Amino acid sequence: MNDQRSAAEPAAAAVAVPEAVSALGGAGSARPVRPGGRRAALAPVALVVAGGLSVQFGSAVAALLMPRAGALGVVTLRLVVAAVVLLVVCRPKLRGHSRADWGTVVAFGIAMGAMNMLFYQALDRIPLGAAVTLEVLGPLALSVIASRRLVNLVWAGLALGGVFLLGGGGFDRLDPLGAAFALGAGAMWATYIVFSARTGRRFPQADGLALAMVVAAVLSLPLGILESGAKLAVPSTLAMGAAVALMSSVLPYTLELMALRRLPAHTFAVLMSLEPAIAATAGFLILDQALTATDALAIALVIGASMGAVRSQVGAGRRAKADS
Repeated sequence: MNDQRSAAEPAAAAVAVPEAVSALGGAGSARPVRPGGRRAALAPVALVVAGGLSVQFGSAVAALLMPRAGALGVVTLRLVVAAVVLLVVCRPKLRGHSRADWGTVVAFGIAMGAMNMLFYQALDRIPLGAAVTLEVLGPLALSVIASRRLVNLVWAGLALGGVFLLGGGGFDRLDPLGAAFALGAGAMWATYIVFSARTGRRFPQADGLALAMVVAAVLSLPLGILESGAKLAVPSTLAMGAAVALMSSVLPYTLELMALRRLPAHTFAVLMSLEPAIAATAGFLILDQALTATDALAIALVIGASMGAVRSQVGAGRRAKADS
């Protein structure tokens, strides 16, 4: 038991102390990293990529679990387990918050729950890559709306082209209801980005995320029980559900919350264009969904757009520092 606890402490610290992410820029380097330098600017980008890898491979595992527990059942397992883990690790304080603070965290939780429920309904009807491709249109739209610089619109447009290319140039052969669920999930994803950033500013460490996860879990619990009932209590189903919760909720949402404290919402939204590429890779490795040459070109486009957005962000940070 002591060995298990010692092994868990570093992970708990990573969730409980988001400020420690600044150390990522200088890990393994003898040279100190100056605030606002290249490594400091790239640290939140690394968090976004790591979160994307975790959530998409977790979604692939969830697709394998759906025949056992149903779409809403998987969402319930994911959110409830994640809420319990975050409450135990973060131990958020319930006192000392304003009404506006609570309104923000409740809105964050509603967006998180709705995003998950809609996405898993889509995943139950259409392939993972197509579902994420449609879903990412929400963050891309947010990027276009929130950006005030022409170059960011260019990167968003390039990413959008890659997204549609990854979808095969059209989605007319997909289940219409599944496509609608994916688009709805995208709208909730954009809302999630906005309220995740606001929650990160209003609550210390990952407290707001833990409380929002409870809100999302409470919303999904009755629907999951109604759809799946006793199936949710099967030990093997619980184990897979816990894995999905850690991969698709606890780790990525924590990393994204940390990243959003250091990235503008529109830059973060453009980086979300990496998600279809990651999803296509996860589908290929876990779900035997083949990658075509067109898919590879689309992946190159979205990665190029994301790299361009990152370079623009680093350049803007340097100019702001020079002007100050």
